[in-house]
This record gives sequence, structure tokens and C-alpha cells, in this order.
Amino acid sequence: MTNDLMLGSLYLLMAMMLVLGSLMSRREHWAKLVKMALMWVAIFGGGFILFTFRDNLTYVGQRLKAETFGTPIVAGRTIRIPMAIDGHFWIDATINGVSAKFLVDSGATVTTVGAAFARQASLEKEEHQDQLVRTGNGIVNVSSAHAETIDVGSIVRRDQLVYIAENDDLNVVGMSFLSSLKRWSVEGRWLILEG
Repeated sequence: MTNDLMLGSLYLLMAMMLVLGSLMSRREHWAKLVKMALMWVAIFGGGFILFTFRDNLTYVGQRLKAETFGTPIVAGRTIRIPMAIDGHFWIDATINGVSAKFLVDSGATVTTVGAAFARQASLEKEEHQDQLVRTGNGIVNVSSAHAETIDVGSIVRRDQLVYIAENDDLNVVGMSFLSSLKRWSVEGRWLILEG
């Protein structure tokens, strides 16, 4: 018999003994006793449900926070990101120790940062690596660089290629990061990243 089963059985036995003992000591009409018994069963039943799902209560709190504030749910190396009101998935990511808000874009080939963020994160442009890339906003001039680390929640990647967009302040996590994951998918209104 496992510890959880023993604890659950002990809880039910004590609850039944308490209810029966309190009912037997009263000299009330039977309808009032039945009503009182049902009330006790509801109270102890609620307590038993909370006891049974005690491990899941943390997830419920994280889910409520995610729905209210848009914060991701982190469980080990799996991150569940709720869809923002604009229909996109936004995450807080850290490159070389500098944090910022990033758009997750599976249509972007490479993770891209704006020039101001690149300076803050000490991203060094590689020599003769400037190029033009086509984006949803048109053609953009970018420079190549390598990030020492990219951290998204509990998922860390090292020595990742990033682009620095000269005239764009939008930070984008692209396929260069997503393809390094064990799994990523969109399930309903949630983006699942599994490191």
C-alpha cells in the first residue's frame, strides 16, 4: 500500500468516525441529522479533493497567472506560453545576460535583435557579414553575430547565430532557436517549448 493511499484511507476513516460520532451524540429529528450528515460529507469531500489534487494546485495558480498577466507556465524544461491579445506569442528572453521582450516567429529563419539591444547585450558584428533579408515588413539590412547564451525560461542555448537589424527595434526568436528544441508546437492558444 503506497503512502498516498494510506493517507487517503486514514483521512476518510477519520472523517467518517467524526461525522458518525457527532451524529450519534445528538438527539435531533432524523431529517435534521441527514441534513447535517450531508453537510459534513460535503465539507470532508471538499477537503479530500484538495488533498488529492495538492500537487496540481501550483499548476492552477500558474495557469491563473498566465491567463491574467500573460506570463508563461514553466514546468522543468517545458514552457507553455499563452497567446497575447494581439494573436502573437511573446516571451521574455535573455541574450548574453540582457533581458527583453521577444516575439516568437516561426517564419523568421534566425533570431534577430534590434541595434540598441545588440549594443546592450555586447553582440559583436562579424566582419563582412552584412546582408539583406526579406521579412514581413519588407527588405531589412542585417549583420551577423553570435550570442554566447540565449535563455528562454529554463531553456538555455549557447553560441547561437543571431542577426542584428540596423533599422528595426523588434526582437524576434526565430527558427534558429526553435529548431534546437526537443519539441515546439502550437496547441490551441498555447505555444509549447520543450528543451
